[in-house]
Amino acid sequence: MNQATFSKIPRVDIVDALRGFAIMLILLIHSVEHFIYPVYPDQMLQPEWLVALDSVVFNAVFAFIAGKGYSIFALLFGFTFYIQYTNQKNKGRDFRLRFLWRLMLLGVFATINAAFFPGGDVLLLFVFTGLSLVLVCKMSNKAILLIAAFCLMQPIELFHFISSRMVESYTLPELNVGGLYKVVQEGVKSGNLGTFFIENITTGQKASLLWAINGGRFVQTIGLFLLGFLLSRNNLFVNSKENTKFWIKLLVVSSILFGILYPLRVEWYDQASSKIIKNSIGIALDMWQKLSFTLVIVSSFVITYYHSSIQKWMDKLKVYGKMSLTSYVTQSIIGAFMFFPIGLNLSPYLGYTASFIIGILIFILQLHLCNLWYKHFKQGPLEKMWHTATWIGEK
Repeated sequence: MNQATFSKIPRVDIVDALRGFAIMLILLIHSVEHFIYPVYPDQMLQPEWLVALDSVVFNAVFAFIAGKGYSIFALLFGFTFYIQYTNQKNKGRDFRLRFLWRLMLLGVFATINAAFFPGGDVLLLFVFTGLSLVLVCKMSNKAILLIAAFCLMQPIELFHFISSRMVESYTLPELNVGGLYKVVQEGVKSGNLGTFFIENITTGQKASLLWAINGGRFVQTIGLFLLGFLLSRNNLFVNSKENTKFWIKLLVVSSILFGILYPLRVEWYDQASSKIIKNSIGIALDMWQKLSFTLVIVSSFVITYYHSSIQKWMDKLKVYGKMSLTSYVTQSIIGAFMFFPIGLNLSPYLGYTASFIIGILIFILQLHLCNLWYKHFKQGPLEKMWHTATWIGEK
């Protein structure tokens, strides 16, 4: 058959806009965190109004943004895999081995990003958890949904909690995440460029993966990939009456769940006096409430995009989403230059509010540069490199 006759799933504009929104959220939380470099001005030397404002910004950012941008990004990673897998299937090709090669290439970009981002990089987590998509892509919707639900239930944390209730002497495994991060932070403080890079791409990457395992993110990421895969397979981001009903129902259910889970998270995680409670059922509740609020954000975004007059403004995020890999990596480079001793070292002078504003300014700059780039090229520079290397040797 002539390959030109094969149908190809087109890009979905709302997905690019939502991915751009996710990358923006990641930038904002990283800016407030000083890109995982917790050095801030002495509050004793700050005016009371600024200390109060910083407190409001910190609480708002960590309540409404922390963990949500990454979750949306992971959801859409699974979405994109389905489109790539199906497009190649329609051409009579099996995309799975090519995708494994693509994940290996992503590991290279993860290393580049981690060189500037202390404490490791979520892209490396995607490299390992992305294997799940290869294993389930031929399964039925029901089977994939059951596996996703199992992963999103935070089974490891529930196992630790149940074990601690049954065995009084039960202790959590010690992964020394704090010790590893301390080593990385010393590398950042040194201001030595060589030490900074080496510690980030070695100790930092190890710390990041262990933190993901320790904090419930590793297994949750697999669940998010599978949910995104199912959303793509069932065309749920396409505008239709039936899909709108789905997103409205999801918004209602996820809002109710968030309202129930958040106070439980405060009690069992924020205010927990027992370490094993906080780091088992407390982490599970924290991840559940973040997941429920992520679904509130996604469903609200879809409903607003298709059924409000601000779609034209939301569309401005599309180019940012199309260049998500380039935007994500350059965020880390800019952040390292602005906040760390290897650059301008602004961390000791910028509180949460000022850092949040810096994040907004970086976003505006990146968005402007993305628009300039897309006037002349069809893909972002790193996206082009990833695509070209993915299909190397393909006729």
